[in-house]
Amino acid sequence: MPIRVVQLGTGNVGIHALKALINNPAFELAGVWVSSAAKAGKDAAELVGLADSTGVLASTDLDAVLATAPQCAVYNALADNRLPEALEDYRRVLAAGINIVGSGPVFLQYPWDVIPQELIQPLEDAAREGNSSVYVNGIDPGFANDLLPLALAGTCQNIQQLRCMEIVDYATYDSAAVMFDVMGFGKPMDDIPMLLQPGVLSLAWGSVVRQLAAGLGIPLEAVTQEYVRVPAPEDFDIASGHIAKGTAAALRFEVKGMVGDRPVVVLEHVTRLREDLCPEWPQPAQPGGSYRVEITGEPSYAMDICLGSRKGDHNHAGLVATAMRVVNAIPAVVAAPPGIVTTLDLPLITGKGLYLPE
Repeated sequence: MPIRVVQLGTGNVGIHALKALINNPAFELAGVWVSSAAKAGKDAAELVGLADSTGVLASTDLDAVLATAPQCAVYNALADNRLPEALEDYRRVLAAGINIVGSGPVFLQYPWDVIPQELIQPLEDAAREGNSSVYVNGIDPGFANDLLPLALAGTCQNIQQLRCMEIVDYATYDSAAVMFDVMGFGKPMDDIPMLLQPGVLSLAWGSVVRQLAAGLGIPLEAVTQEYVRVPAPEDFDIASGHIAKGTAAALRFEVKGMVGDRPVVVLEHVTRLREDLCPEWPQPAQPGGSYRVEITGEPSYAMDICLGSRKGDHNHAGLVATAMRVVNAIPAVVAAPPGIVTTLDLPLITGKGLYLPE
């Protein structure tokens, strides 16, 4: 019997999740929640460019969507710039007895020792009340820095450091809210955006280093962060808008899990808006961008993950991968015990039933 689902959010990630929910016979779409009045009343198929009507119309009323009695909700609404509202959305869904998989807030990938317990407790209480579970993942934070590095680590005799990297050109990532408001690109160099406020990097990607450390059985003594920004050498345009000369155009940061003075688990991002910026920084394994896992140990590893798509570039592929990481986990999350579940808790998600002969 298909799993009855609803889609919450139809932005850059949500449209790919919604399309999968419509096309995959393992799911029965019951509702779609949108934040835009312009999308309200439209058939789910129209929102994702499919010809055949589903009969499911988008709504801005979350309570009405949840009242369709789904077994699971897919949460892809933008959360980074509305964290209190997003956490309340999660609490409401869980308390209603509905399991939930989502792509953000990213710290819910592994929230313990990352966010205060007073933020975690309402979700745990709601999950217990509703006998429901929640799983947040994607590509980064997600499988590029939890599943894949831990699989490699499982073949090691010893490990001194595990480093996960995203090395990506974001010029084609079309989200002004993320690019300008959250990450601060195109802003004056003395304007510190939300992402780079004290402690925020460790809040967002602390879940990565904490989960990896937990998977490796390493008790961390501290999680630290550092970053460097580089200005644009001239005016140019990206998908999200205009980058003026002298404003932020490249960002490199590290979030480090420390034991003493040794960084043992490291999350590093190298983000450019043009491939010619900061040539001395780490370079991707393919044009546009890639993900990298480096293990220093016995044996040592260097693994590059190169995403591609016949329907778009590396950024498009990353959005699809983020959506499908959580959509494909729905059966396992529905079967999981109540509470916040992580990649450390779930069985291997294999892509069963996804073969398409083209």
